[in-house]
Amino acid sequence: MSDEEAAGDGGESVDDAEPNPADGAEPNPADDAEPARSRRKPVVVVVEPETPGNVGTIARAMKNFGLTDLKLVNPPEIAEGGEAYGFAGHAREDVLPNADEVSFDEVVANYHTVGTTAITGEDDRSHERYPFKTPVELRESLKTVDAPTAIVFGREGRGLNNEELSRLDEVCSIPADEEYPVLNLGQAATVLLYELRDLTVNETQQPDTEVTRAPEADVERFHEFYAEFLAATGQREHVRDKNELLMRRLLGRAHPTEREIHTLLGTFRKANAKLEHADHLAAKYDEPPYPTER
Repeated sequence: MSDEEAAGDGGESVDDAEPNPADGAEPNPADDAEPARSRRKPVVVVVEPETPGNVGTIARAMKNFGLTDLKLVNPPEIAEGGEAYGFAGHAREDVLPNADEVSFDEVVANYHTVGTTAITGEDDRSHERYPFKTPVELRESLKTVDAPTAIVFGREGRGLNNEELSRLDEVCSIPADEEYPVLNLGQAATVLLYELRDLTVNETQQPDTEVTRAPEADVERFHEFYAEFLAATGQREHVRDKNELLMRRLLGRAHPTEREIHTLLGTFRKANAKLEHADHLAAKYDEPPYPTER
């Protein structure tokens, strides 16, 4: 990965509107309280990007993960309709055209800063690049921070130099294969902003993934059917006991849904009925029953 820098939260206050007596609404005592503040989202800073395309890629990653405030230090020309806009996707509509050009000094003076780097120090003898956090550790750390924060990415080829890193508050590094730990600038931004999404994205396109476990009465019915199935297949008692316990542990971990458990109930109901019918035919025609383990 290319040297990146990350910083935490930046954000806005959300002021409650004044109640309008003409609306006929009763005054709410809570309206006199301090206005609620939403968590401030990080701003993203790119230091001396070499190509417009990488600026566009970072803008797109910001749009993906709920960030809007992009700041550029000594950027190349970002022409409307040019390479940056071609890489930005829908971020060309807001993130990219609203990007601000700033100085490195302004970023340091106005934000809590987190610099990220591919090359880290192994111990405290390298103060510029040590200690460092992984993106996940950074996310957990920033959850406790309510301050304007900037995520600062370095140059494509060299990242941030030691002098720049020494002026930033924290250091973050993306774990990668030690033989080739350097991500390109767009990759690094996407990985880091993805890991910070819990701080920046209120709702995603994915449906609710919480599992509603099937009613315990249905789960217990399944275990009864399974025990009948094991007995009908002629397994010895101690083997049946072990298999029943293994199945109970398996379902205990799996948390089956109501639909899943009903599907299993139907399958084992039919299997048990067929085995019972086979035993009946074996007895009727004096055939040997299903073989029993010895």
